[in-house]
Amino acid sequence: MIIYSLPLARWVSSLQRYFRHELMPLLADLRLAIGLLLAIAVLSAIGTVIEQEETAAFYQAHYPEHPALFGFLTWRVILGLGLDHVYRTPWFLAMLILFGSSLAACSLTRQWPMLKVARRWSYLTRPQSFQNLPFWTYLPQQSLQGLPEQLRRQGYLVFQEGHRLYARKGLIGRIGPILVHVSMLLILLGAIWGSISGFKAQELIPSGSVASIQHLTGAGDLARAHLPTWQIRANRFWIDYAPDGRVKQFYSDLSILDQGQEVKRQTISVNHPLSYRGVTLYQADWSIDSIRIRVNNSPTFQIPVLPVRTETGNKLWGAFVPTQPDMSQGLTLLLPDLQGTALLYDTEGQWMGSLRQGMSLALNEVAPQRFPSPLTLYLDEVIGATGLQIKSDPGIPAVYLGFALLMVGVVMSYFSYSQIWALQTETGLYLGGKTNRALVTFEREFDRLVEQQKFAFSLSQIPVEAEMG
Repeated sequence: MIIYSLPLARWVSSLQRYFRHELMPLLADLRLAIGLLLAIAVLSAIGTVIEQEETAAFYQAHYPEHPALFGFLTWRVILGLGLDHVYRTPWFLAMLILFGSSLAACSLTRQWPMLKVARRWSYLTRPQSFQNLPFWTYLPQQSLQGLPEQLRRQGYLVFQEGHRLYARKGLIGRIGPILVHVSMLLILLGAIWGSISGFKAQELIPSGSVASIQHLTGAGDLARAHLPTWQIRANRFWIDYAPDGRVKQFYSDLSILDQGQEVKRQTISVNHPLSYRGVTLYQADWSIDSIRIRVNNSPTFQIPVLPVRTETGNKLWGAFVPTQPDMSQGLTLLLPDLQGTALLYDTEGQWMGSLRQGMSLALNEVAPQRFPSPLTLYLDEVIGATGLQIKSDPGIPAVYLGFALLMVGVVMSYFSYSQIWALQTETGLYLGGKTNRALVTFEREFDRLVEQQKFAFSLSQIPVEAEMG
């Protein structure tokens, strides 16, 4: 046991020496912190310019190999380097961890010792020591009388021992830089935790349907293994239109089902999301899923609709509506929106008429030559689908707290840390001081203090009889 304990103790001791004398100074180097900060800023800018969390087909279409953007930026480069998900790449997270370690090392080796020194006080015992201060003066035949009260009125914390005095104020200014470092560490921790445990997903859920979170567009390693098990039910989706046909707002009546039980229900719209257990559901898109239609006296059957590409880029959905039981003949039904008006065309592209939701159209009346027998279509319902963007970022509370502390720390850092020393000798009073910022303001404050001390001394020299008479 003794044989192995000594080498182990030496190894631990050498490791501690390396950590204190080699690694900590390296991490606390300001040049390393600035370099890492610039690198993080550049990579963040790249992640802002290049679209994140898109499909491979998207990058192939927008970043082709011929011609390559800037001569080198192609979809192969983007996918190979992970520039399609910059904020989740191991090298970006490693850079954040290294920058956080640099901040922590700087706080431990510089800011914290400076705060500990600032909390201590010491008296100047020799007149020569005052000559080393930026501001000092000598007041002959004067004493400390009245000086502590003047300093306290100016916000100083006064320490006095016999004929020696020390006063300070603005210690909060020494705490500010530490708080700034702590806030930045919180922001980095929140960003790292959000990257590895957060996720983004998109779901298109028809009205009346239930869906789970499945279609991920981006997720950290922890998030993929622990996706929410609760489900989303789209009770209803609808759109408010303006009189001119423009969309005013999208609405989705959603329910959260946990083990089959409804635990939350809310109607969401654009800029009014639903949140549940750290997951936020945003109203992001919409579509038309299917239609319910009848032909003559047939039962209602549901027909899926598909998006149709248009030259103008406007949304349009189409479906084939059979007019014969064997589906040998039929009509093309087009829907431009959810207002419930459908356009009917025959197989030759001739317009047959329009049909509104809840109404019917007698085809034998509008086209008797083509449909000699009675044929009536009933459009019972147009079923919409809500497009949800689903996000979870567990690191957001830490990031928000970090930003709040950062603002407080920056304000605290602007407070000047000022110190005053005084020494009373047999011949007079030595008075001196220094500050870490706002030198002009401190100089004026020091001059006022000297003048007030002179004035107080002159009043003390007035004889009592003169005061009475």
